[in-house]
Amino acid sequence: MDEGFRIGQAAEALGVRVETLRRWESEGKLRTERTKGGQRIVPAGELARLLAERRARQRGSGPGNSLRNRFPGIVVRVEKDKVAATVEIMAGPHRILSLLTREAVDELELKPGSEVVANVKATNVSVEIPK
Repeated sequence: MDEGFRIGQAAEALGVRVETLRRWESEGKLRTERTKGGQRIVPAGELARLLAERRARQRGSGPGNSLRNRFPGIVVRVEKDKVAATVEIMAGPHRILSLLTREAVDELELKPGSEVVANVKATNVSVEIPK
C-alpha cells in the first residue's frame, strides 16, 4: 500500500467533508485503499492529484512565475538533522525531494500533510506555502 492519509486527514487537506470523499469514491473520482482493519486510506499521490486539480482550477491568471515550473503538492515526509532537512513532496504523479535548511523547514512548519508548492529552477527546488 502506498503511503497515505486517513480519510479525515484527506478531507481536511482538501477543505471538504468526509462524506464528500466517500461520494467521490463511489463516483470513481477518488481511489482509496483499505487497511487490514478496513479503514479507508487516501494514497498520497491521489491526494496530491486532487490538490493539483483544485489549484489548477483556482489559479486563473496566477502569479508571474512560469506555471510549468510550479508543482502544487503535499508533503509526505520530512527528515531533519541539526542543520539540514529533506522534504519529500508528492505533486500529482511526481515525487519531488527538496534539500532545505532545518531553520527553513521549522519556520514553514512543514510536516506530512502540509500543502505546498515546489518551485523548480534548474537543479534547485524552493518550497512555499500557498496563499
